[in-house]
Amino acid sequence: MLHRACRRTTLFVFLLLLISSTSFGQDKVAKIDELVKSFSQLGQFNGSILVAENGRVIYKKGFGYANMEWKIPNDVETKFRLGSLTKQFTSTLILQLVEQGKIKLDGKITDYLPDYRKDTGDRVTIHQLLNHTSGIPSYTDQPGFLQEVSRNPFTVTDFVKKYTSGNLEFEPGSKFSYNNSGYFLLGAIIEKLTGKTYADVLRDNIFVPLGMKNSGYDSSSALLPKRASGYAKTPAGYVNAAYLDMSIPYAAGSLYSTVEDLYIWDQALYGDKLLTSKSKELMFTPGLQDYGYGIGIRDSELGDKTKLKTIEHSGGINGFSTFMMHFVADKHMVVVLDNTGQFRTLRPMIMSVANILYGKPYDTAKLQVGELVFKLANEKDVQTAIKQYRDLKASGSKDYDFSQGQLPSAAFQLLRSNRAKDAIELFKLNIEMFPEAAKPYEHLAEGYVAVGEKELAIKNYKRSLELDPKNTSAADALKRVETAGTNVVTKGFDSLIGRYEVAPDFILTITTENGKIYGQATGQQRFELEAISDTKFAIRVVGAEVEFNRDDKGAVTGLVLHQGGRDIPAKRLP
Repeated sequence: MLHRACRRTTLFVFLLLLISSTSFGQDKVAKIDELVKSFSQLGQFNGSILVAENGRVIYKKGFGYANMEWKIPNDVETKFRLGSLTKQFTSTLILQLVEQGKIKLDGKITDYLPDYRKDTGDRVTIHQLLNHTSGIPSYTDQPGFLQEVSRNPFTVTDFVKKYTSGNLEFEPGSKFSYNNSGYFLLGAIIEKLTGKTYADVLRDNIFVPLGMKNSGYDSSSALLPKRASGYAKTPAGYVNAAYLDMSIPYAAGSLYSTVEDLYIWDQALYGDKLLTSKSKELMFTPGLQDYGYGIGIRDSELGDKTKLKTIEHSGGINGFSTFMMHFVADKHMVVVLDNTGQFRTLRPMIMSVANILYGKPYDTAKLQVGELVFKLANEKDVQTAIKQYRDLKASGSKDYDFSQGQLPSAAFQLLRSNRAKDAIELFKLNIEMFPEAAKPYEHLAEGYVAVGEKELAIKNYKRSLELDPKNTSAADALKRVETAGTNVVTKGFDSLIGRYEVAPDFILTITTENGKIYGQATGQQRFELEAISDTKFAIRVVGAEVEFNRDDKGAVTGLVLHQGGRDIPAKRLP
């Protein structure tokens, strides 16, 4: 038995350790709070955050407004649209169906959706839909889709036929290409196999069993207490985000939730309530580009260069940006939900939080130099913006973020504003700042594509691939540019110019400009046609072809649009 004095000493040491531990934990929380406030004060975060350490919540709080018009603050019960965080829920439902013997991962799309086009559906597996290697074009990549189509409601069946049945862009399983069409198809398969709506399957299999009372499938028509409004940040201030019909994101991105409910989800996903060990192993096994089933698996670097395995995913949908990160070894977890579309700052903020948790050096919020550059380029000119960037950089300013993505963020805004030459100057400056990085060369190539400088585009795509041979986006773009060489309009092509009625309210207008031939559908952006023959042209951006018809005298009378396994005739209008 311990002597009384010895017991007192032991108790005293224990109390000191307890106080020290508690103090250290409180210090972490204070640092996290100060950090997140700094991001909020600089307009780089407006939403809710939750931090769990060793599986236990140590910090949760809302910042900014859920509704700016009414000054309603965000809190931990505010409901945000999740965007692509939805995909991990969809993949979980699929794996549950695998466990029930209702679906096989090596099964083909047509095994479960018999009406899907057979020439592609017979070749694509469920596994390939889950890990973005199907080769099916993503509907969100179609030119003009977000501007012209995303406001319209669709049934699942109609949307599958019209927008997720394009020609394969590559051999299934050979490449990774992030794809919302694949997850839309998975939702359709879930409905087909269960006889229920996707929303009902989610409710019955996940939300109700886990007690996630503040999560569900979003709908603009439903009255949803504590729903956050979505906003977009512009150089002039915040504006309401563009309307999006929630039948469009569907199983790829239509859920809403709260940070507290996503903590419940995180605990269940890594426990044994939802999936077997075998299913979780499948879900968390990295495939091409370290993507599993609905989640990414990567090594994340802390402030002292220590690398830790993380399972993570982000989401972006009109007016909302989201990010979840799970630190595998220690069961730490951070989730941030933002209703101002601040995607670019969320991961850096999470990594700073992680550094605090691990007692490592961390970065505080900094001003975005890209925002300043775009503002100056807009209000004055691009040379003034470049000079200001150089001056700030040379002064060693610690107030601004000069990371690799800053200048491209400004350049792509200029590109979208039809200021391609100014964008190119910013892309060039970024290469000067990061000469050994691959992405800046790819970005410059995109600028040259926009102004029709084919050889310069090819040169920079190749340089990007020299620096990063695994840069699949640069490789695909290079192939498209190199194969576009036949697109020179000859005198014979002049006869193709005109208007073609695909449907009563859908006209395809064919024009030529500067030696190239273009098409433009009603209400959509213009796209370039690439000649296959004198009468047949490829529309690379949507995986389609148009073939012109001539009569016995050689006059063009109409065309046929070949897309998604369908042949759609269109007569030529007077």
